[in-house]
Amino acid sequence: MSRVRQFYVLTKPRVVQLIVFCALIGMVLAVPGLPSWAQLLRMVLACAGIWLVAAAAAAFNCLVEKGIDARMKRTAWRPTAKNELRDGQTLLFSALLCAAGAALLYASVNALTMWLTLATFVGYAVVYTVILKPLTPQNIVIGGASGAMPPVLGWTSMTGEVGPEALILFLIIFLWTPPHFWALALYRVEDYRKSGLPMLPVTHGNEFTRLQVLLYTLVLFAACLLPFVYGMSSWLYLAAAVVLGLGFCAYGFALWRDYSDALARRTFRFSLIHLSALFAALLLDHYLLP
Repeated sequence: MSRVRQFYVLTKPRVVQLIVFCALIGMVLAVPGLPSWAQLLRMVLACAGIWLVAAAAAAFNCLVEKGIDARMKRTAWRPTAKNELRDGQTLLFSALLCAAGAALLYASVNALTMWLTLATFVGYAVVYTVILKPLTPQNIVIGGASGAMPPVLGWTSMTGEVGPEALILFLIIFLWTPPHFWALALYRVEDYRKSGLPMLPVTHGNEFTRLQVLLYTLVLFAACLLPFVYGMSSWLYLAAAVVLGLGFCAYGFALWRDYSDALARRTFRFSLIHLSALFAALLLDHYLLP
């Protein structure tokens, strides 16, 4: 890879894109009707600031976990794992992205969003990556709080406060995270065993993890109905939430009853479709059925 490409892949672009998309949904839902030009500009600046800080957290994660990444087939190609970038270079890159993102949010959005975004950085890069991930098989559950923050950041970007609607969106992503990651961990269990990380399939076995995936999909299904119950959305979102929720539950049930790596891989992929389509349905519902 070129040097620019090496730094770019440290930011985990696909993960960060999903983070920014979820933040954008929070911004859109916080604005009744069509946004003004000033609000659109604020959305663009907020997305840019959140992207920069999220990318910084991803790069810091690659630095901290380079030894673990080197032992895992899924991540051994990363420049930090292959020692193609020095630690100082990666740390400086992460610090510059974080500082730029924080400055942009403070100057162009508001202080609350900046502080919450920095808290999310600390929660993911330090609390989750450094402390929780190597310590407990519940790392994904606890650390999921950081991953669930993007729609809250989006909401505060436009309103300057944390509303109940933002907390509902937070809850959905928080409950989505464990079955999403555990489906991945099930078919990558040997990678995680080699890494030494106490992921649930390693510490508690395949069958227990499959049961947890099923239970979380059921609880998630109920949580995904909350936007309709609370009055944030109408029947369009409700229909999408029911179809997607039943689909995720069906995958969880099938995985629990008759496991295969191929099915776990399909469950993981569907989880990505589930969250993206769910939030896209919220977006369509907001504009088509105000």
